[in-house]
Amino acid sequence: MTQTTKSLSFLDRFLPLWIAAAMAIGLILGKIAPSLVNWLAEAKIATISVPIAIGLLVMMYPPLAKVRYDKTGKILTSRKLMGITVFLNWILGPALMFILAWIFLSDSPELRTGVIIVGLARCIAMVLVWNDLSCGDTEVAAVLVAVNSLFQIFMFGALGWFYLQILPSWLGLETTSASFSFWAIALSVVVFLGIPLLAGAASRIIGERTRGRDWYENEYLPKISPLALAGLLYTIVLLFALQSQQILENPWTVAKVALPLVIYFLAMFAIALTSAKAAGMNYATSASIAFTAAGNNFELAIAVAIGTFGPLSQQALAGTIGPLIEVPVLVALVYVTRWLGPRLFPNDLSVPEKL
Repeated sequence: MTQTTKSLSFLDRFLPLWIAAAMAIGLILGKIAPSLVNWLAEAKIATISVPIAIGLLVMMYPPLAKVRYDKTGKILTSRKLMGITVFLNWILGPALMFILAWIFLSDSPELRTGVIIVGLARCIAMVLVWNDLSCGDTEVAAVLVAVNSLFQIFMFGALGWFYLQILPSWLGLETTSASFSFWAIALSVVVFLGIPLLAGAASRIIGERTRGRDWYENEYLPKISPLALAGLLYTIVLLFALQSQQILENPWTVAKVALPLVIYFLAMFAIALTSAKAAGMNYATSASIAFTAAGNNFELAIAVAIGTFGPLSQQALAGTIGPLIEVPVLVALVYVTRWLGPRLFPNDLSVPEKL
């Protein structure tokens, strides 16, 4: 694993300030330049938003370039790690979101469906940034993201059918008919994980073979690390600009959807972190498991909701509210994790020194 006992850089230390500024800039941009926002919204290839894709790819490249890929094989063979990950992401996560959606949105079927879809889309992008900031295990995070991606391709449609039709019918609740495109889901995984993963692996292989591991990790990686924050802030500006009208005109709807999402993110994180610790994982691995379990693939959730129910649907609105709530909550959890580290994991060498 790459060095984890480090303090946050100047840029990372004031991350909440930068993110708050990015949110504000996005809202202002959406208000004063609606024609630009409309142009950005229409810049798509298939179901993929090109402007957002650019931000996510830039954001994901540095964390994936840090991975020591020669260590990932051992991680994949850890039954305990894989078992915890699959349970948290593909059994507990969707089930918890289903329960919360029905508790808080029982009178809003469209919003409820959108929130359930968010719970089905497991995170394969921003989790790498949260993991990096919290000094989680880089290799573990990369493997967990790859595992989530494979499950996403083959399980998303089946789980959507189960949680929108089968389980509600068993419980005597209202059902929702929906069909999800296998190819749209596969395309999302290829673009948002495949491209930066190949770029990161190629950088590692070429850099080490031509200049050596010492140069690669001590000179090259520090130079590209700021790209992750730049890509994150750019993406946040776009998200808030694209949804500024919905946010400003529907504050009650945003608040209504936000409540189950906040509870979900906090509960999943707490359950994952304590489960990993109880299973004997160290701080770095536990942090990776926790952020992977708590995060969601907002781009996929939004694309699926728009493709299935339309861009102006309440389901799509619920999907777009997801990242607006997830980003500030998980940023806060980065600080919580680093504060809890020495308290929950005393004498653990993977605990970062200080904030």
